[in-house]
Amino acid sequence: MDIKANTSSLLKILPGHVRLVAVSKTKSIAEIKASYEAGQRIFGENKIQEMASKWEALPKDISWHMIGHVQRNKVKYMAPFVDLIHGVESLKLLEEIQKQALKNNRVQHCLIQIRIAEEESKFGLPPDQLNAVLEAAESMSHVEVIGLMGMATFTEDQAQISSEFKSLNSLFEASKKNWPKLTTLSMGMSGDYPLAIQCGSNMIRVGSKIFGERNY
Repeated sequence: MDIKANTSSLLKILPGHVRLVAVSKTKSIAEIKASYEAGQRIFGENKIQEMASKWEALPKDISWHMIGHVQRNKVKYMAPFVDLIHGVESLKLLEEIQKQALKNNRVQHCLIQIRIAEEESKFGLPPDQLNAVLEAAESMSHVEVIGLMGMATFTEDQAQISSEFKSLNSLFEASKKNWPKLTTLSMGMSGDYPLAIQCGSNMIRVGSKIFGERNY
């Protein structure tokens, strides 16, 4: 697997307004360095301890994103360094992020994860609760919600995936009218990112297309 070449070719074909998050969970320092050397600077992890040890070992101009499900009791471990938390799906989690960001004297950028998939296993805030969470976030001094994130149903049905992405894009566009700080729409992974970009995504999370299949 030529990680450097994969990263380089993906960065070349992406539209200028789309940011690439290289999903580096379970990948080694050497593998991440290969992608870094090809110009990639944003890496996404889903386990806080693993991300913290990589943060210690790798160049400090890397932007680390927490892309997995976040447990409230683990927020304190990433509060000093993580740049963006993708999966905020409750007000309670946002309040904990505010508390830990305050302790670390930094503003924590977050995306609200909206539930768009039909699968029971997918996390996310119901769309009709978004305004209440955004209103609450307005009064938090050390949290800034900069966008929305969603994961489509794991299916071969392109029409269904497209419909889910479009519904999130509509919610994003409608919400921006009242909340102009919402600038990031994170949708799309290795299997569906071209469709996600067509449906309005400006941030994609790609792992296997860069690093090969994941080692479990």
